[in-house]
Amino acid sequence: MQHGSPTLPIPVRRALLKLGKDIRAARIRRRIPTAVMADRAFINRMTLYKIERGDPTVSMAAYATVLFVLGLIDRLADIADAKADEVGISLEEERLPKRIHSKSPLLKSENRPRRE
Repeated sequence: MQHGSPTLPIPVRRALLKLGKDIRAARIRRRIPTAVMADRAFINRMTLYKIERGDPTVSMAAYATVLFVLGLIDRLADIADAKADEVGISLEEERLPKRIHSKSPLLKSENRPRRE
């Protein structure tokens, strides 16, 4: 990985480095040797080494498979969950009309005051 790569924003590089360190720590906590981990993830040991260093040139599929082997794949699936997209939800709410006018006669009759 080129740590000084100007093509990646600094927060992206930091996130990948952290992900790699976290993957390595999880593998070590589970006492999985690198050869076994690479075998289970269908990658070679050099690719595993790159993943654990946060290398951005390794495919997302390889990262995902390693997370699967560690039992952490569910968290990956929730990263961009629409329910947690605060910016997107806020922008969507801004586009909603301020008032909604009903064209349904049924709804209009329910809102009229009753004459008795």
